[in-house]
This record gives sequence, structure tokens and C-alpha cells, in this order.
Amino acid sequence: MAITMGQGHESGLTPRESRLVAMEIDGVSGWVFSAVAFLVAFGVRYALNLDLPIGFPYLTFFPAVIITTFVAGLWPGIANAVAGGLAAWYFFIAPYGSFALNGNSALALGFYIFIVGTDIAILHVMSRALHRLAEERQRSAELARSREFMFSELQHRVSNNLQVVASMMQMQKRQINDPDAMKIVDEAIRRLQLVSKIQRALHNPHGQRIPLREFLNGMVPDVIEAAGGPPGITYDVTADASAQNVILTSEQSVPVGLIAAELVANSVEHGFNKRDRGHIDIHVGRAPDGRIALGISDDGHGIADDFELAKSRSLGMQIARAFALQLGGELSLQRDNGTRAMLIFPEGAGDDALFSDTNTLAGLN
Repeated sequence: MAITMGQGHESGLTPRESRLVAMEIDGVSGWVFSAVAFLVAFGVRYALNLDLPIGFPYLTFFPAVIITTFVAGLWPGIANAVAGGLAAWYFFIAPYGSFALNGNSALALGFYIFIVGTDIAILHVMSRALHRLAEERQRSAELARSREFMFSELQHRVSNNLQVVASMMQMQKRQINDPDAMKIVDEAIRRLQLVSKIQRALHNPHGQRIPLREFLNGMVPDVIEAAGGPPGITYDVTADASAQNVILTSEQSVPVGLIAAELVANSVEHGFNKRDRGHIDIHVGRAPDGRIALGISDDGHGIADDFELAKSRSLGMQIARAFALQLGGELSLQRDNGTRAMLIFPEGAGDDALFSDTNTLAGLN
């Protein structure tokens, strides 16, 4: 079966394997190739008949059989071998011009049959193995594409479901008159929408590992807007040279995203309360022990001097602290010309353990 070079690459073949498969021809073209190869071999052998010593009747027919089998396949190769054997027997083996069989001619024919038979068998087995390899790699590629599609579809459905829940809560909020209850519902809606956006960021299976700086740049504007921040609030996301290529796993992206969102929202809602302007600085670096250090600071009012994160009754701060613990890290807040929060966590941590321990989150109230 003929396979083009492009099809060979799609089947997962190496460039060398693709070149070998691309040389194959089939159908009528294969038989035409076999006939032409035989005629060329016969013509060259006939032209050299007077120059060659006795004992080389098949000299030009061997390469013709090998090339034909490699390029045109099994049966054209066999046909070429039969035609070459008969032509050599009749024209180049004594007694010439006949198919008489004697000891010498029988030995020569036996030698020819053994050599071409072995060559054809080896080439045929190699060709079949190459095609089986191409088929297996094609199936593997199809399975990989199917897995990627299913992953993308799963993330898409999860994101859509979260959006539906957020929309239903938005509709239900219209029946709430208590300002405190309305604020709680708004916070829940904001968190659901954030998780939905993170899920959408995971749509591409090749993007299951997300660059942290890129992740924050795409998330922070949405958080500021959802928290009701005025247009005068600005932000920067920077990274040290040692943290330029920090990558979040898919398991880390949701907790890190929620922690960062809570800290940014806290700056907007409390640090810049009754202010039209403010600046949030987000910095990715490394702690002295090599862990990732995510700092979020603002130039707002700042937290109270006696603030203790462990004793905070704020649901947002409790969520942030709980996810920091699940990341295997630590979260701290301090007053520093505003508020400065620092999340330190291991790089690549939590691939298997995140969300497995629900006790901390279940205990929030």
C-alpha cells in the first residue's frame, strides 16, 4: 500500500521510516515497475554477456528482485524473480537456448531460488513490520487525540456547570433584602466565576501546566472588576529571574488562584475602601529554601496592628489559609505601607494530594 510522506509522519513514524514507506508503490504501478526492472536487468546482463566469465548468470537479476520487492511489494517481487530465473536459465546457462536441466543448471537454479527466496522473505517481513508499526503508532496517536478531546470536553462541561450555578445564584439574589446576606451571595458568585475561568484556562490539554505569571496576569483584572474596584486601581505582575519559568500544575492552579483572588479582593474591598485609586503589586520569587514565594501588596489602608490570620473570622481569609495548608505552604499577612501578603509553597506540590484532605475546608464556617 502506498503511503505518502505526510501520512507517514501522521502515523508516528520517524523521518527515516517515513522515507522508506514513501518509496513504496502499489497497484498497476507496482507491476509496471516489476516489468521495467526485469527488462533493464535482462538488457544489462545481455549486454555484458561476452564480458562476464561463466558462472554469473544471475548477476543483474538479484538487484532487480530486491529493488522490486522493496518498492512494489511481495507479488511483483516474486514475478520478477521468476521471470529473471527463467530468462537466465534459457539465455545464460548451458546448454544455451533451452530449459534443459542437468547437474550444473540444477545447482545454479537451486542457488538462485535460495538467494531470491531469502531476500524476498526478509524484505516482506520488514515491510509488514514497518506497516504494523505505523498502524500501532496511528492507533496510539488517535487514542491520545481522544484523551485530549475528552479532557477538554470535561473541563468545558465543568466550567459551564459552574457558570450555570453562578447564574442561578445571581437570580436567587434578587429575592434577598438583607445587605449582609447579599454580600455573602456576591462573594460566593465571585468565587464560582473565578473557578470557572480557571477551568477554562485548563481547556487545552497541552496547557495543563500553567505559567504562574501568565496565570496571574489573566486573572487579576477579573478579580478587581468582580470585587467592584474603581478604574483608578492598577496592578503589576513581576517575577524574579529565578522565578520567570515557574509553572503551576492543574492541581495547583485552583487553590493558588483562589488564594490570590481572595488577597486581591481583600485589597480592593478593604485596603482601598472609599478610595478611587490604589496600586496592587504582585511579585513571584523564590524563598531562601527554593520554594515559590508569591507576594501580593497594596498601598491601601493596611490591616489592623493586632490582626492575626489564624483568628480571622473572614471567610475569604479562612479559605485562603485552608488552601495554603493544602498546598503544603504557608500564608502570612503584615502591615507594610498598606498590606503585604506572602504565600510560600513548594513547586509542583500537591499533584496527588490536593483536595484529598477535605477536613480543613469542611471545618470552615
